[in-house]
Amino acid sequence: MGRILAIDYGTKRTGIAVSDPLRLIAGGLETVLTRELERWLADYFAREEVSTIVVGKPARMDGTPSETWRFIEPLAARLRRAWPDKEVVFYDERFTSVLAHRAMRDSGIGRMARRDKALVDKISATIILQGYMESVASR
Repeated sequence: MGRILAIDYGTKRTGIAVSDPLRLIAGGLETVLTRELERWLADYFAREEVSTIVVGKPARMDGTPSETWRFIEPLAARLRRAWPDKEVVFYDERFTSVLAHRAMRDSGIGRMARRDKALVDKISATIILQGYMESVASR
């Protein structure tokens, strides 16, 4: 049983989080340029055992897919083709950016650091992963 990796996809940057080997704790890992994402994943998968990829599913308040869905669906298809041994699943990412900003503020991170979009993306990926892991544990 490998780690779980979560992706908070953005058109410019993508936040990545990963679980510990026992799948108990979610932690922010990296923010990469989206154009380099698949190459970064290939390097990471060569070093670490990952069995599940959780991709944040962007949705509007009414549940319909947001504009970035048109990029995410093909990404998931490419991930499934490139790594058929890994399960690729979607997890609702609504409010993750808001929660990331709140977590940063509550943890005492200064105002200027909270403007770091790369940090927000990494924390958002962590929130997606934590939510997914909790949903699996409650089943």
